[in-house]
Amino acid sequence: MKKGLFITFEGADGSGKTTQLNNIKTFLNEKGFDVVVTREPGSLELGQKIRNILLHYDGVVADRCEIFLFLADRAQHVETFIKPAIDEGKIVLCDRHTDSTIAYQGYGREQDIELLKSLNEIAVNGLKPDLTMLFDVSTETAQQRVGNEKDRMESIGIEFHRKVRNGYLELLKENPDRIKLINANNSIETVFEDAKKIIIDLINRN
Repeated sequence: MKKGLFITFEGADGSGKTTQLNNIKTFLNEKGFDVVVTREPGSLELGQKIRNILLHYDGVVADRCEIFLFLADRAQHVETFIKPAIDEGKIVLCDRHTDSTIAYQGYGREQDIELLKSLNEIAVNGLKPDLTMLFDVSTETAQQRVGNEKDRMESIGIEFHRKVRNGYLELLKENPDRIKLINANNSIETVFEDAKKIIIDLINRN
């Protein structure tokens, strides 16, 4: 594989996507692939500072300010980390990317979805994931898994998180070739097996 792959992991807080990302990394490493793991927001030093504001700032963050903070992190992340890694032939596994902005800020915050899509295009400068795995779980189950220790985004009411889930399912309908649904209500082991099959299929096609 001369050029790498870009795979994003999406889903609600509590969907188990981060656990499965790490499981997939281990699986691919054992198969001999060069894999790097990253996240949005907050993979790089600049992004870590933005992440701290987004998740832990205790003052008011205006909706449009929130959007631009996420986009600033993404633009930096894509240009200085993701694209170089792909060009080096690495498989990049990313915990959240553009779909999170549409689901959370678009559907959850009820901001202009078409505008957000345009802004995402500017931030990524042409980069598209080769695959997005959507870990879908009921909102009630997701909230139980998160527990009582919640960050600023996780602390928003359950109605917000229902809108986010519905947003992800709308994105799935719009992008069936890129986004693959995984039932994250199942056991960790079953979810991992489902995710592996999707990953293996992608690698075999490339």
